[in-house]
Amino acid sequence: MFSSITISRQHRQIAKLLLIAGTAALLVACASKSPSGASRAAGLPSYSLNSKGGSLTSVNRYLWAASLETLDFMPIFSADPIAGVIVTDWYAVPGNNGAKPTERFKTNVFIMDTTLRADALRVSIFRQELTPDGWIDAKVNPATAREVENAILTRARELRLNSIK
Repeated sequence: MFSSITISRQHRQIAKLLLIAGTAALLVACASKSPSGASRAAGLPSYSLNSKGGSLTSVNRYLWAASLETLDFMPIFSADPIAGVIVTDWYAVPGNNGAKPTERFKTNVFIMDTTLRADALRVSIFRQELTPDGWIDAKVNPATAREVENAILTRARELRLNSIK
């Protein structure tokens, strides 16, 4: 009566992460008071703690802004500046002369600290290829995620140096 569906461990982890990120994004969106035309590359907002003058941030603002700038060509599915999670939607590289794209990419960025360090940033890249049966998962060169991480770190350092001047 019911067919058995086997889901790999990696797909379950990705589904859980997307569910958590989506829920966090919804909560942030409900509480947001920013205008709809605000720049995606805006820094972290300040969140006051009761009547105290402190602010609450859980990620590095330079890493956050640099991540959004680096991934600006991809459509953003969800972005949570408090949790430090950016999830892009699938991006298909345009084909030559209007040809239909044969591959597409998706990127997840996790900023895990308030310091501007390499170990505070984690990038995951997913790739799919178009077959006659539809889109199927394909291997991604492991160096690709490292290159994106390096591009984000380089831009974050530039942003920090420009803010010091």
